[in-house]
Amino acid sequence: MDGFEANDAIIVIAATNRPDVLDPALLRPGRFDRRVIVNLPDVRGRNEILKVYIKRVKSADDVNLEKIALGTPGFSGADLENLVNEAALMAARANAKRVTASHFEEAKDKIIMGPERKSMVMNKDTLVMTAYHETGHALVAYYLKSRSDVHKVTIIPRGPALGVTAFLPKEDIYSSSKEDLLTEIAKGMGGRAAEEIKFNRFTTGASNDIQQATNLARAMVCQYGMSRLGPINFGHKSENPFLGRDWGESRNYSETLAHEIDVEVAKLINSQYELAKQTLVEHMDVFERCAQILVEAETLDADEFHAVVNGATLEDVQKMQHAKAAAAQTSVETANASAQASQATPAPQDTGLSAGQPTPAPSA
Repeated sequence: MDGFEANDAIIVIAATNRPDVLDPALLRPGRFDRRVIVNLPDVRGRNEILKVYIKRVKSADDVNLEKIALGTPGFSGADLENLVNEAALMAARANAKRVTASHFEEAKDKIIMGPERKSMVMNKDTLVMTAYHETGHALVAYYLKSRSDVHKVTIIPRGPALGVTAFLPKEDIYSSSKEDLLTEIAKGMGGRAAEEIKFNRFTTGASNDIQQATNLARAMVCQYGMSRLGPINFGHKSENPFLGRDWGESRNYSETLAHEIDVEVAKLINSQYELAKQTLVEHMDVFERCAQILVEAETLDADEFHAVVNGATLEDVQKMQHAKAAAAQTSVETANASAQASQATPAPQDTGLSAGQPTPAPSA
C-alpha cells in the first residue's frame, strides 16, 4: 500500500461485507486496488465447508453431508458453521451421544424459520386463520411452479410470526427472469388472498408479505426495467457516503414520472394478487383439505405437504409423522449404542512387535 516510503515486506489485507460504503479514496490505485469478490458457496463449496466443521462434532452414520449441502442453498460459510453448532446443541439437549441427521434437520428449521415459541398459546380462530394463510403461500408457490420448493409449513409460532411457510430453492440461483419475480410476488400475496377467499376479511398477518412484494415490484420498475416504462433506472444513489452510513437516494425524475412509477408498481402487485386468488379458487378442494389438515397436524414438511396435495388424509399424514419420529429415535439409539461400544472396546495390547516383524513361534 502506498505510503511515505516503500516497504515490500508488508502486505495489507482487509475484508468487508459492505463495499458500497467504503471511501473511494481507499480503493484508488496504490491502495486497495486489487479486489477479490467472495460469493456465497455453491453446492460443492458447501459440501467442502461442512467437511471442515463436521470434524468438531461426533456425527452418526446417517449424516449425509452431500444431502445437507443440497438442502442449504443460499447458506454462507458462517450459516453452515451455525448449522453444525445448532445440530450439536440439539443432540446435547436430547442426551444423544452423536449428532444425527434429524438433529441437522431441526437445526436447519431453526435457522430458516426461527426458534419455536412453544409458550405462546393461540385461540382456535387465530390458528385456523393462520393455517389458511400459510396454506395460501404454499399452494400458490406449488401451482405456479416457483423456483423454490416448499420446505415446511407450520402454524407453530416461530420468531415474530404466528406461522411460517419456508421455501428452499431447487438449485443455486444466480439470476431471475421477469416471470420468476412475478411468481415471487404472487407467492408472497398468497396468504392475503387465502384470507379474502375463506374469510372475506384481512388481518395484519400479511403486512410483511405486502412490504416484500412492494419492494420487489418497485425494484422491477426502478432497477430492472421490467415494466411499461422501459429499461430505465429511476433513482440516483448518492456518492461518497460516510463510512458506516447507508446509501442515500435522491429522485432524479419529475412528480409526473413518480406517479407513473407508483401506478406500475400497483399494477404488478394487483395483477399477481388476482393470480394468487384465481389459483386458490381453481384448486379449492386442495386448499380446504390442506388447511384443515394443517390445523390438526400443526406442521407439514415437504413430503407431507406434497402427499396432501395429491390426496392424502390427516390419518395418512399422522402415519408419516409417526414413522419419521420412530426413525429419528432409532437413529439416536443406534448412534448412542455405537458410541458406547466404541468407548467399551479395549485398546489393542502392545505385543512389542513392529510392523512387518514375524510373530515368534510358541516355545515347546
